[in-house]
Parts: sequence; structure tokens; C-alpha cells
Amino acid sequence: MTREYQYNYSDIQPSIFDSDKRLRKADTIVRVCQDFIGAGDLSQLHLLDVGSSSGIIDNYLANHFGQVVGIDIDAPAMAHARASFSKENLCFMHGDAMHIDLPDNSIDVVVCTQIYEHVPDAHRMVEEIFRVLKPGGFCYFSGNNRVMFMEPHHRLPFLSLLPRSWAHRYVRVTGKGTHYHELHFSYWALKRLCEKFNITDYSRRAIAEPEKFGVSYMITPRTLKWRVAKAIATYMPWVAPAMWILQKPRRTHPD
Repeated sequence: MTREYQYNYSDIQPSIFDSDKRLRKADTIVRVCQDFIGAGDLSQLHLLDVGSSSGIIDNYLANHFGQVVGIDIDAPAMAHARASFSKENLCFMHGDAMHIDLPDNSIDVVVCTQIYEHVPDAHRMVEEIFRVLKPGGFCYFSGNNRVMFMEPHHRLPFLSLLPRSWAHRYVRVTGKGTHYHELHFSYWALKRLCEKFNITDYSRRAIAEPEKFGVSYMITPRTLKWRVAKAIATYMPWVAPAMWILQKPRRTHPD
């Protein structure tokens, strides 16, 4: 089965309009980016959000970054974003993450959060992110890896671990759809996907310091859950979700 785009994804996933959840995610993005650059001032940076969806996250990011551009293949979501949010430093483009309509070396920061598993070709998308980033620029990249108990899109246990043909049947039998579109990578496959970048792993740090990085709503510090999650992120990173900063080397060599 050929994996195509999930056009009009907003029609099947209303959670993209959940302001509280998306604002919390946006706050974490800002905190991680501030920590990564050290000085904390993001106001001179030009940001591209790949898979910007409803625009809620980008509207928040525009309070911190100099210029924010959101792109998404989902035309209704882009229409909603344009109708809902208006700032001088914010714009939305109906566009393809695998063919970004921006010049080489033109963007300081890219946000790519929970997107790679949806696009037809994650490798092509990551190549495009690499291309548009300036040397020394970076991407906030987050996403689940394949090793997880509960698949988040269909809420079916072990779905992401199954062979594709079995996963399609599982989705059909449980009445969740006609096929399993999302394609999650293993931890090691994600590393290979991002091998052109210098990777700074914030997964462990965010779990260790949830208040600093704005994730305490998911994991309360000094609880048993927090201790278990911290141990998993430390000793079994191949189980933990990815929260990475991918920095484009300042000097790149042609392939």
C-alpha cells in the first residue's frame, strides 16, 4: 500500500484545535529553544513550523520569535489558522513538507513536532528541513518512536510494534479505520533519519527537570512515575519519545 498524504487531517483529528494542549506544547518549544541558544532571546530568529496545523502553536511562538511561518498540507486547517490569528510577524502557507517553497539556507529555526510519522516520506522531509536551515540553524524535533505500549492516534495497544499488514488488519477489526497510516521509526532509525545533524537530546533533561521545560503537566516531579520515567530515559533511551535539537553543521560538505 502506497502511503499518501493525510489530506484534511483536521477533519479526523479534532484534537489539533485543543488550545490548552497546544499552548503547553508551544511553551515547551520556546523553553527548549531558549535553553539551547543560551542567551534566551529568540526575537531575531526566523522560524518555520513544518506541519503547523490549526495555527495555535505558531500564534504563541510569534510572541517570542522575530518571524514565524507555518506550513501544512491541510487546507482547512490553514484556512482556520488564517481566519483565527493575525500578527505582523506571522503568516501561514498551504504547503508540502517534502517540498518546502523557501530558499536554501534561509531559516534560523524549524519546528517539526509529531509530524514525521504522518508524511509519505520522512527522509525527504528531513532533507528539506536541512536544506532550508541556515548553517548553524537548528530544528526542534519531537515524536514518538515505535516502541510504545499505546499508539496515540488510534489508542490501540502495541499497534506501532506490529508488522504493517497486521497493523492494517488490527485497525480494521477494531473499527478504527481502513488502514494504519502512521509510520513510527525505532530510536535507531530516527537517529539515522537525522544523521546529517548534530543531535542534542533533550528527552532526558525534560523528564529530569519537568518544571524548567514546561512538561510537569505530564509528569509530576519527585513522584514514582517521574523516577521511573527518568530511569527509562537514562538507561533505555530507545523507549523514550524523542525531544531533540537538530543543529545543521556550520560547515557542510557536498554529498
